[in-house]
Amino acid sequence: MRRTALLVCATLLTGLLPLAAAGTAVGADDPAPVPVDRFEGEVPFASPPADGIFTWGGDSDDPPRLALTERSDAPDGAKVLTGTYDISGYGGFTHDFAFAEPAHDWSASKGIRFWWEGRNNGRKVNFELKDGGANGEASELWTTSFTDDFTGWKQLELPFTSFVYRTDYQPVGGIDQILGLTETWGYALTLPVGISDRFAMDGVELYGRADPALRASVTTGSAVYPVKEGGTAKVGVTLGTTGSAPLTEPVTVTYETTTGGTASDGADYRPVHGEFTFPTGTASGTTRTIQVPTRKDRTAEPAETIPLKLTVTGAKAPAEIPQIVIDAHGLPYLNAKLPVKQRVADLLARMSLAEKAGQMTQAERGAVTATPGDIASYALGSLLSGGGSTPTPNTPAAWAKMIDGYQLRAQATRFQIPLIYGVDAVHGHNNLVGATILPHNIGIGAARDPQLAYGAGKVTAAEVRATGIPWDFAPCLCVARDERWGRTYESFGEDPALVESMETVIQGLQGRPNGTQLKDNDKVLATAKHFVGDGGTTYGSSTTGSYTIDQGVTQVTRKQLEAVHLAPYQDAVDRGVGSVMPSYSSLDIAGDGQGPVKMHARADMINGVLKGRMGFDGFVISDWQAIDQIPGDYASDVRTSVNAGLDMIMVPYAYQDFRTTFVAEANAGRISEKRIDDAVSRILTQKFKLGLFEKPYADTSGAADIGSAEHRAVGRELAAKSQVLLKNAHSVLPLARSQKVYVAGSNADDIGNQTGGWTVTWQGSSGNITKGTTILEGMRRAGGDITYSKDASAPTAGYDVGIVVVGETPYAEGMGDVGNGNDLELSDADKAAVDRVCAAMKCAVLMVAGRPQLIGDRVGDIDALVASWLPGTEGDGVADVLYGKRAFTGQLPLTWPKSEAQLPINVGDTTYDPQFPYGWGLTTKTGIPEGGEKTLKALSTAAGAAQKAHDDRAGRALVTKARLLVQERIGQGITPATAKPFADADHLLLTGRYGAAVEKLRAAYRAA
Repeated sequence: MRRTALLVCATLLTGLLPLAAAGTAVGADDPAPVPVDRFEGEVPFASPPADGIFTWGGDSDDPPRLALTERSDAPDGAKVLTGTYDISGYGGFTHDFAFAEPAHDWSASKGIRFWWEGRNNGRKVNFELKDGGANGEASELWTTSFTDDFTGWKQLELPFTSFVYRTDYQPVGGIDQILGLTETWGYALTLPVGISDRFAMDGVELYGRADPALRASVTTGSAVYPVKEGGTAKVGVTLGTTGSAPLTEPVTVTYETTTGGTASDGADYRPVHGEFTFPTGTASGTTRTIQVPTRKDRTAEPAETIPLKLTVTGAKAPAEIPQIVIDAHGLPYLNAKLPVKQRVADLLARMSLAEKAGQMTQAERGAVTATPGDIASYALGSLLSGGGSTPTPNTPAAWAKMIDGYQLRAQATRFQIPLIYGVDAVHGHNNLVGATILPHNIGIGAARDPQLAYGAGKVTAAEVRATGIPWDFAPCLCVARDERWGRTYESFGEDPALVESMETVIQGLQGRPNGTQLKDNDKVLATAKHFVGDGGTTYGSSTTGSYTIDQGVTQVTRKQLEAVHLAPYQDAVDRGVGSVMPSYSSLDIAGDGQGPVKMHARADMINGVLKGRMGFDGFVISDWQAIDQIPGDYASDVRTSVNAGLDMIMVPYAYQDFRTTFVAEANAGRISEKRIDDAVSRILTQKFKLGLFEKPYADTSGAADIGSAEHRAVGRELAAKSQVLLKNAHSVLPLARSQKVYVAGSNADDIGNQTGGWTVTWQGSSGNITKGTTILEGMRRAGGDITYSKDASAPTAGYDVGIVVVGETPYAEGMGDVGNGNDLELSDADKAAVDRVCAAMKCAVLMVAGRPQLIGDRVGDIDALVASWLPGTEGDGVADVLYGKRAFTGQLPLTWPKSEAQLPINVGDTTYDPQFPYGWGLTTKTGIPEGGEKTLKALSTAAGAAQKAHDDRAGRALVTKARLLVQERIGQGITPATAKPFADADHLLLTGRYGAAVEKLRAAYRAA
């Protein structure tokens, strides 16, 4: 039976009278409920800045699908809000009912309630309030939850006193961490992860009379207070009031140390108890201090905890009981003068199975937002920020504060083992707004400058470590063999020799191969990924969602595996890389009898090849939820992956299930103690090398260098050197400042498109998403006479040359797979811009994209063509080569195909007929060698001599001269007979066979 309710929506009520007085009270203690949402159609589906209901999620298929559905059993009215969901990362929906309008005042009500159709799935649903801030998307988020452990309709009541402040959400401006409810902008629901289900909701309303405690609260400065043995812990207790008004009624705090911790009262500390009062009129922000003295003895001990119970009258009490922690002391593993190996052995011998399991567990920081105490309860070894998982505000200081807060929680564990926090900083500190965003790896491969790759690693490490993060999930050592792969731009190129040559980035990140610089405040632990074969998956083999190639099957012979995909990893191991991440993909080695096997389950490759034959002594970290893709139940996934050689498992939102399952498998003997000890030893070794035991908290002394001119200069040089000049008829480039230049195209003035995926968010996005210089801005700063028309609709008469900047919009991973909503063709708008400009004047077309774009039918109409890749935030670097401040020197890291039907096409193929061959790259340098065959013969002789003398610098220079001479001869007459030896020559150059490289170029010259 439908209940009777007030038939006016909350928005209308707000316009008529104060919301708190919207209903006529039934009795002094029972005011009438105030409706918020009835879902009869009065609330639109609309995204900010419009008011309405909108969905969101960490993946494109994570947002739920919503509808207003007519139901005969609707508790309130005729319709209910219904939805379906299947969430892998995070997802839910929000109702912003006052985005730009005045916020609602909910301070007179006791709580919020609604009808929920239970599915009895046992899963937790988070309910969040938006209170404070400047608008609906810049507001505080307060959270509570309910469990769907019932069937059918049930009215759920959530008193406002049950909401706690989200410590991972710290918006800008006026945040006092007091749930005042005088400025409430909306609410949100975060739906369960890992199940496919549906829900229904109806009749959201405010109920009851406000609890006076909401007007004031008592907080402590922290939940954990470490103190050296014999020292005195000082716990600050602070009063806060709504609107920072003076206290209207007294608040009393009674405190006492309790015996619920691991420390012994009397022996380890002096018990304290007492009471104090904040009298009426006390200013908000007033702090009183409780002191807890500890006692010193001569015994070496692990850390011990002392709970401090606080009983508050007249205000909201702290969400957690603060804990004083007497630091561990006197134990050998704490002695920084001892060898790392000895420290690891001592600590490992003291740890329980549960503590070891914790070290092998990595959770997403969002998973512990509501329960940060789980860091200590589960002795977690690691946290990460997935792509776009950032604090708010997204600033260096907020990152450092957030991570320090997590590290403080780890101090409440028995051995105070610090967390190792990781991020995907794959082209600079790309999650951080304002960081130096470097070209993606494909551009670094095009630059062909190992020293500059090293510099890219140095910049990334310095900016990442300055925000408190010691671990980077980079570099990707994938060898991209098919441009249809959505991760192509994460690769340095299609040739393993090119990938190996760029692995200097590892030293830029980590410092010396022996790891002795890892503790420095500008170094991070690097991760070689994705082991092994992720760049060689067969198109159409993926079974992940709508992906077509990413996470698919790599089908190779043993020889191909060794020569193409494994080769870069030995070099990484030799360079001392600290961690390795296996690939989501499966490996199918011809003739081994196993068929396709997920890499996370391949003990022969991880234990056998990586750790055994290659001698890798770091630790192996799984990819995001990757063990879930191993066939079998969850227990099987856990034991199979760990026994295959994985040392730490990335279980973003399933750390509790993982720990329970892991311990059960170990106790049953299905994971051996030896395997566990090996894994934990590897993890602890890197933590000791990073200096985390001595300095677990952020060293922000380098924060001023984040996005600095010095760092951006590295990005600018990389952007310039990554530009590959594919065609330059009539010497259109470089431009002269005196020329009138017409600029058009979708990617000329878009920093988001220019930086690509993995920028601020996982998928990246178009628009002004971070600080930087677009290509258009760079051209203007170079001093040119510029007219800009994005769609080329402005008149085109009277210009000397046109620059059309086109290409891709951002994507990441399998979301960018060709066939998954993407192709290699220009958009219709880009084609129209190219056609219009190039028909009206001499033109140069720049391709801002993560992979080659099919341009074959337009090459004849284009005077100059540039592969700009994804140059990052420093568009000045692109302008530098356009205006001749630097010469074009970049070379293709990938073969540029004529058509998609040719794919995959790579250097070394028997049949090879590309649009532009691997290694191609014209130059605007003066002094291209002349003399034809005679000069090439002399260069061949000299290059052979350089090879014998192991003079790499001379050898590379000689081959480069020969290449430029041959390119001049070939021009645009590229044929299979010229392309194949030309591409082979570049591979030979990268493997140090300089004489043979020039001989291949001679063959290309003769075929031209």
